[in-house]
Amino acid sequence: MKSIEDTLLKRTSVRRYEREDIAPEKLDFIYRAIENTPTSYNGQQFSVIAIDDQKIKEELYVITNQKQIKTCNVFLAFCMDFNKIKTLAKAKDLEFPPFQNTMDGVIVGIVDAALAMQNAVVAAQSMGLGSCCVGYLRTADPAAISQILKLPEGVFAVCGLTLGVPREQPDLKPKQNRSLVIHKNHYRTDDMTPELFDYDETISLYNRHRNGSTSENDWCGHILDYYRIAMNYDMEGALKKQGFNLFPEK
Repeated sequence: MKSIEDTLLKRTSVRRYEREDIAPEKLDFIYRAIENTPTSYNGQQFSVIAIDDQKIKEELYVITNQKQIKTCNVFLAFCMDFNKIKTLAKAKDLEFPPFQNTMDGVIVGIVDAALAMQNAVVAAQSMGLGSCCVGYLRTADPAAISQILKLPEGVFAVCGLTLGVPREQPDLKPKQNRSLVIHKNHYRTDDMTPELFDYDETISLYNRHRNGSTSENDWCGHILDYYRIAMNYDMEGALKKQGFNLFPEK
């Protein structure tokens, strides 16, 4: 098993995998790490769909166009989940407050699911497995994803994670300097612009010279392009179809 330092500081997103299966004991360790995820109030407002059925993986690939989904050994779909607590409340004849219809409720569910995914990433990395987070699972076609995964009301796919034996070792992607990430006692009040320009150029250089496919993408313009595309996603409508009515009519 890798050291904590190597596990956390040398993690990369792996999109190409060998055909061999993940050893059962390694998969069990990942699942135990997921089960021990810290969650808000120990509410455990998440569930994970573990997919090893090739047909289902290929259906998800068609929707997302993320090739690593169909070539990985196991694909994990991390979902925020208010169905479990609602089911038990009904069985105990307890009133269920519509917490999932509030912004805080949605945030709690997303955070719980994201923390579970990070636990899985760390566990997989520590054992030499490759993984890749797939945020597009959330936005590509939420209704179709929910149907394929048979998600009941109160459950929504937040993100996916591909797992497998790595066939590649991508370059470590440059991250922002600590001074841009860690603010001491309060948010920075000085001008961050020069450091942001430096990081933007660092990403440009990385994209031009990295192993594998290269590009002319900087950081700022590339991310803004994503924001423009994402403005067209009807996430509120998708959530509503799964029982998360954030803005009910009064």
